[in-house]
Amino acid sequence: GIPVLLQELYESSHLNSDYTRTHIVLKELSSLLSMEAMSFVTEDRKTAQESTFPNTYTFDLFGGVDLLVELLMRPSLTTLQKPKMNDDLVKDCLSVLYNCCICTEGVTKSLASRDDFVLFLFTFMTNKKTFLQTATLIEDILGVKKEMIQLEWIPNLSGLVQSFDQQQLANFCRILSVTISEPDVGNDDKHTLLAKNAQQKRNTSPSRAEVNQVTLLNIPGFIERLCKLATRKVSEATGTSNFLQELEEWYTWLDNTLVLDALMQIATDEAEHSSTESSDESTLATIPLRHRLPQSMKIVHEIMYKVEVLYVLCVLLMGRQRNQVHKMLAEFRLIPGLNNLFEKLIWRKYTTSNHVVHGQNENCDCSPEISFKIQFLRLLQSFSDHHENKYLLLNAQELNELSAISLKANIPEVEALVNTDRNIRICLVCVFKEFSRTARLFLQVRRWHILFCIIDSGCKSRDVLQSYFDLLGELMKFNIDAFKRFNKYVNTEEKFQVFLTQINSSLVDSNMLVRCIVLSLDRFESQTEDVKVVEVLSECCLLSYMARVENRLSFLFRLVNIINVQTLTQENVSCLNTSLVVLMLARRRGKLPFYLNALREKEYAEKYPGCLLNNFHNLLRFWQHHYLNKDKDSTCLENSSCIPFSFWKETVSVLLGEDRTCPCAIISYIDEPYMELDRDLLGLPSPSFIERERITWTAQSGADPLT
Repeated sequence: GIPVLLQELYESSHLNSDYTRTHIVLKELSSLLSMEAMSFVTEDRKTAQESTFPNTYTFDLFGGVDLLVELLMRPSLTTLQKPKMNDDLVKDCLSVLYNCCICTEGVTKSLASRDDFVLFLFTFMTNKKTFLQTATLIEDILGVKKEMIQLEWIPNLSGLVQSFDQQQLANFCRILSVTISEPDVGNDDKHTLLAKNAQQKRNTSPSRAEVNQVTLLNIPGFIERLCKLATRKVSEATGTSNFLQELEEWYTWLDNTLVLDALMQIATDEAEHSSTESSDESTLATIPLRHRLPQSMKIVHEIMYKVEVLYVLCVLLMGRQRNQVHKMLAEFRLIPGLNNLFEKLIWRKYTTSNHVVHGQNENCDCSPEISFKIQFLRLLQSFSDHHENKYLLLNAQELNELSAISLKANIPEVEALVNTDRNIRICLVCVFKEFSRTARLFLQVRRWHILFCIIDSGCKSRDVLQSYFDLLGELMKFNIDAFKRFNKYVNTEEKFQVFLTQINSSLVDSNMLVRCIVLSLDRFESQTEDVKVVEVLSECCLLSYMARVENRLSFLFRLVNIINVQTLTQENVSCLNTSLVVLMLARRRGKLPFYLNALREKEYAEKYPGCLLNNFHNLLRFWQHHYLNKDKDSTCLENSSCIPFSFWKETVSVLLGEDRTCPCAIISYIDEPYMELDRDLLGLPSPSFIERERITWTAQSGADPLT
């Protein structure tokens, strides 16, 4: 009967129609389609097939989607339409389109290909009655759109955003999060550093995401309103003991934001028509739904949209306009507001049996509460990363501790530390105290908690272990007391072997810690006049292990072997830099030839002569191309290693030297038959290749080709 209904819908929606019959027919169609959409969002989406939804398929096949698009866009196509479509009819048209998008991906892609329709949809957001359905449909369409829209194309964007109330703005952030984020890079070959560099070379103009970020920053009052939304307190009911369990029970059912949005919208609409409350069961049906909804559901709704607001702020803080955003967030007092919000969050250890522990590459199905906390912490990281704002993450006691360390070491305090307002901060100490649930002082947690997680917790997740390794490396780097404490905790050979096993299980994840140990050892060995340093050097199992040259060489072999130019990504390029650190320190001590020769011997022992060194040579050529054009990356290398970037560049140049008689040049250790340096992965022939071709040409023709 759907084709017949569509024919009637078409005939009843002519230009001079009053749309009364049109709306009746559309409601009948909507009931047939909404059942399929609801079954889709409540069942396993992975097994859902388009053939499972015959009503939606038939509706689209007989032109239903195109007809609704034409109806919605009619005001922009003709001035003859009268009377105007009422809000309820517009809402139902939008809802039917969304239901079709849910069940049939082809519909979503078809709508996404029509820029005129996508931009026209934003005009419905000016009406509060049609806002929710419009926002939900736009979000779904933009999720599959091949090319990101530019926000500046939206008619009167500034006026539109300024007309939103706070709830609408929070909802609108779900759309903005798509338009200001760079496309997901994934893990395939197209998104290696090599491919990214080539793409950046081709595309010198800002990306659409970057242009959209600038557009948002130019909207008066936008950032200020986001700050207010981000720091607005979640309901006080979050402190009750029953709240968390109730919230999780509701979220088990409400796994789709559309369902929750719809319920909250119904509740809002009903609340506008009634303010009567009663506890009498006989009058329950007359009580507005908002008053009957559990408090936890209202809070879930609030939390889910706060997550989107925090995400938008994170993206802006990581964009090209980060300095401008930092100033604006400081001006609108984001940190004091986050501090107040922080104290209201429940930082607890999850002990319930149904709590999901995520493995590697597992899709996240966290509850809104956990997602909110994750995004909260990401915002803190974005706000403080590579910025003096990082000192706001410490409490007064810790700031004073830093000052005391500077005084003891006889070095001046960092200016940013001196200027930090000690009354405005985020006290992360509270998090650790709540998580640990023990009487241990925070200082004790700092000493032992990370090592416990690496050695004794049985953790196998690569992502989690990488975080532990990175944090441990930062805490221990150049810190003789930290190595002493390490030795106290790792006090048996069994524990030490477990620690090494965790490190060796994935050098991509642990190489930053390896780099920290190598750098620290090098510094400590130059401080032998200090009795304390000498004592720790002789007693610490970790330093003793790394002091043995065969162990450093073992790490070097594997670091060079697990990467190549074609597979380099932002995640594993640190392996290349760690291998460089090992060789730079060897060069300082005049032992670079020894290490290069060891690489050569390793190749022959493995019966792959030239394999390691050719690969390393190509990696270093890429390193030059990549880092010599990136100020931020080079600054990070210098700051994290305390090795001047000039020495990094000089060492790479020495290693890539063309003189085969130079003992510090890689080319000196590759026998002629195994040379593979002619192929330049960056698109340019190597100097040695050019010279050899020139000599060959001259010998054959008697003329110098360069002449």
